[in-house]
Amino acid sequence: MDTIRLGDAGLQVSRVILGCMSYGDPDRGNHSWSLPEEGARPFFRRAIEAGITTFDTANVYSAGSSEEITGKLLREFAQREEVVIATKVHGRMGPGPNGGGLSRGAIMTQIDASLQRLGTDYVDLYQIHRFDPEVPVAETMAALHDVVKAGKARYIGASSMWTWQFAELQHTADVEGLTRFVSMQDQYSLLQREEEREMLPYCLDTGVGVIPWSPLARGKLTRDWDETTKRGDTDEFGKTLYGQEGDRRIVEAVARVAAERGVPRAQVALAWVLAQPAVTAPIVGATKPEHLEDAIAASDLELTDDELDALEADYVPHAPSGF
Repeated sequence: MDTIRLGDAGLQVSRVILGCMSYGDPDRGNHSWSLPEEGARPFFRRAIEAGITTFDTANVYSAGSSEEITGKLLREFAQREEVVIATKVHGRMGPGPNGGGLSRGAIMTQIDASLQRLGTDYVDLYQIHRFDPEVPVAETMAALHDVVKAGKARYIGASSMWTWQFAELQHTADVEGLTRFVSMQDQYSLLQREEEREMLPYCLDTGVGVIPWSPLARGKLTRDWDETTKRGDTDEFGKTLYGQEGDRRIVEAVARVAAERGVPRAQVALAWVLAQPAVTAPIVGATKPEHLEDAIAASDLELTDDELDALEADYVPHAPSGF
């Protein structure tokens, strides 16, 4: 699999990123559908074999056990310098003022905890999971800068927020001479394209790489509209994201293009994301072997202009979600 620069940064990531929220102790946290270590092992092995070098997790995924599994299995299948590890900070990990959020105390506490769980001295990309309106942006950016200067993170990134918030964070870094974000991890798929209005143009204009989450819309784009899954039935956050006017027709369009091409629907939906000029690499979760194989194959699937038009034709404005 090809690698690509993350925006204007020197960091090279694989064209598809393995999302590690799928792996964790199902009895910890609220991801009862996640795969424990033994279930996760084949996915890490296959990802490394296929040339996937980049792995994204977060401290809150399965109450920290996703980081534990991610770190252990990457040590098993790869040398540290061969992979890019990304994790996140913001969500509540425990009681007290340093158990969550983006204060200096929280960031300093949580980076050390994440490194311990991952079993590494540094992460390649340390991302703020959301914007924290309770903390001055200058404090957050200074703390992240110090994490980088301490060698605990090589680069910093951000995730789902309003574009004006992201711009304020970046402007503060510029004015204060602090480390800037090199990436934006936002929700982007055929069923949720609102980031095309402001965030994606802003990222393109300022050299920020985009690594979308949920590029398959929690799997809605890969199956018939009324088909359900264990994750879909238990993922309360996911239930808030899709199901608006026009979504069913988009799912049907994906099915038609996939049938005409003779490939699985997931490959078509991912190929559309990969074709978007702002996108560096989508983050793909995998709990079945075909999930990973489709993601690998999608990196080589090129859609025609007519196919792209057909996939986009039924989209209607949505309320932004996932913040």
